[in-house]
Amino acid sequence: MVRQDEPSTPVERMDGHELAEVSPQHPMDRLLRRDRLPHIWCPGCGLGTALNCFLNALIQSGLDPDQVAVVSGIGCTGRVAGYVAMDSFHTTHGRAIPFATGLKLANPKLKVVVFSGDGDLIAIGGNHFIHAARRNMDLTVICVNNFIYGMTGGQLAPTTPTDARTSTSPTGNRDHPFNLAYLAAASGAAYVARWTTLHVRRLQRSLCEALLKPGFSFVEVISPCPTLYGRWNKQRSGLEQMQYYKDQSVIEHGADPRQADITLGGQIVVGKFVDIAKPSYLELQKG
Repeated sequence: MVRQDEPSTPVERMDGHELAEVSPQHPMDRLLRRDRLPHIWCPGCGLGTALNCFLNALIQSGLDPDQVAVVSGIGCTGRVAGYVAMDSFHTTHGRAIPFATGLKLANPKLKVVVFSGDGDLIAIGGNHFIHAARRNMDLTVICVNNFIYGMTGGQLAPTTPTDARTSTSPTGNRDHPFNLAYLAAASGAAYVARWTTLHVRRLQRSLCEALLKPGFSFVEVISPCPTLYGRWNKQRSGLEQMQYYKDQSVIEHGADPRQADITLGGQIVVGKFVDIAKPSYLELQKG
């Protein structure tokens, strides 16, 4: 592994001429635990992109990483907490938000970020999610939604679109899924946005806004899982899923979240849906 203090080295072309110096350091080195890399995520997974967007947004926000804590639960997305070089907590299944709430109340000066998956946050953690939004708790919640339980075998999740096939619904899902943007908005979130991992610059900008927003901010990140969800639903590679996002995504800032359902093969409405000013939980306690 390259040491952080190693100098840049010139790269020589085959004709003997030197190109510009190449630094051995990745721009995100200072924000990543390099001893934990390479990561465990599958080829084509969107989690690396989601994490990169978050770290770029953190830099853009101007927040001090030493004053930021990242909390995650169980699942593929939950591994994020172990990869970031800042205070982080890899918590029990579905309990990321309660841990994060306690952390914020104990040290209000911290910026507390919950970075987890749809199964963790919305299934077993669903009750915590709606009440943290109702209270307008001072948290930034990033939910990477790949429509299944990715780490444990690709089972049906509360976000799996109707008729989508999974390892536990091989003939197609017959349940109505949650519309996460609508759930967050209806529960009282002050900021709600949705992007796919195709929309890297827009996602980064939205994450920066969410980090700086007082109260409960929520960003849903639609992310490919070709290994499990994709192969069951005629999208066998990450590239195929990204092409689907390109073809089917419709940007509608300010759209009514109730109209932003995600259906199998249908459009994906993305954008910033909610951005309102309201007293946060901590502000109310001071009153």
